[in-house]
Amino acid sequence: MKSTIFIILFMFFGQAVFAQWSLDLETGLGFPGYNEVRIPNQGGTNFDFNRDFEARGAVVPLRIRPGYTFGKNHVFGLFAPLGIYYEGNAPFPIQFQQTQFEEGAEIAGFYKFNSYRLTYRRDLVLTDRWTLGLGFTAKIRDATVRLTSGDQTDRKDDVGFVPLVHIFAAYHMNGWSAFVEGDGLAGGPGRAFDFLIGAKAPISEKVSIKAGYRILEGGANVDEVYNFTLINFASVGLIWVLGDRK
Repeated sequence: MKSTIFIILFMFFGQAVFAQWSLDLETGLGFPGYNEVRIPNQGGTNFDFNRDFEARGAVVPLRIRPGYTFGKNHVFGLFAPLGIYYEGNAPFPIQFQQTQFEEGAEIAGFYKFNSYRLTYRRDLVLTDRWTLGLGFTAKIRDATVRLTSGDQTDRKDDVGFVPLVHIFAAYHMNGWSAFVEGDGLAGGPGRAFDFLIGAKAPISEKVSIKAGYRILEGGANVDEVYNFTLINFASVGLIWVLGDRK
């Protein structure tokens, strides 16, 4: 029994010795599609932040993803804050949470959707040309919707756990790669999708540049909240690696 445990530990940590750390930093420009809100779901007024109000300032995302690779296995963390400010006059009376905002009232709105994730992926296909991987992601969402008009203000905060499926597919040629990577799951009262379609190429021995199109879409239809959001991103980023992958 002890010999078996030793062999298993040796196989696992023996791979880990030949490991690779990475840091993936991504930013870009967001283009909001829809952001439909009704809070509470029963009795609240349905409005769309992007249709009924104006976004104040550019939507500039930030994504910080440290990674650790050993053998065909990958572990990633992710910190992805996202906040959008809105302003405008209410096009109709809005019942939001416990507050009634009258038609024509000057509204300052705020939508936050911060994401914290831990992902494990294993490469099922790993050749000179192709990498295909599958895994799972544990996500914590930290969301807020807030409306303010004069001395009236109300908000809804929502922090919760979301399990997601993680997929990765890449085609490699002459040092560069085209890839699709992301998390997603649909079913029950909601859905969540976050995928990047892009390409990356080395600019030095340890640094690569990436660029592509990211789609972030999802939401929930539950007793307390109805909210579905779509944001498209033009994304760019840098990836640093430390250590040689074996």
